Amino acid sequence: MQLTIIKYNAGNIQSVLYALERINVKAIVTDNVQQIQSADKVIFPGVGEASTAMNYLKERGLDKVIKTLTQPVLGICLGMQLMCKHSEENNTECLGIFDEEVKLFRPSSFIKNKVPQIGWNNIYDLKTDLFKHVKQNSYCYFVHSYYASLGNHTIATTNYMQPYSSALQKNNFYGVQFHPEKSAEVGEQILKNFVKNIHS
Repeated sequence: MQLTIIKYNAGNIQSVLYALERINVKAIVTDNVQQIQSADKVIFPGVGEASTAMNYLKERGLDKVIKTLTQPVLGICLGMQLMCKHSEENNTECLGIFDEEVKLFRPSSFIKNKVPQIGWNNIYDLKTDLFKHVKQNSYCYFVHSYYASLGNHTIATTNYMQPYSSALQKNNFYGVQFHPEKSAEVGEQILKNFVKNIHS
């Protein structure tokens, strides 16, 4: 099985590679269109700012390539947000795979949570085989100022200021807001599930 990680200027790629090594999975990191298209599975990671990342993808034609992939694709953090239709971060049009909007966390006089959310939070209302053997209310590691709203594609929910999508799925596309590569045994199980239990 060939697992490919999309290389672009918003990666937490090294930590994803280490996490895959821990479950005995090798991956190649590339921005080569043919290698991405021919992979059995694709991971689309990301840490950074939405508009810069989208510009990089567009310059290399990767925005069009990602949307046409038919094998299982997993977006992580910014990768998931870029798969949504629009982000409030610098008013960015994204890939439009998911219908959900990406919005900024806004504290209020009633809600004093800090932005960004940094640390462990639980995931619930888990759906699909991405969460096989993962218990409801398991804790994962989050670092983000923007969130995907709840919608038709939500397959996991987390609450920070309000409930939001901590995972999305549409057809062969999956996305997680948290960092499975930093989420200990739970994250390891989710990566294993993506590699072994998710099929085109």
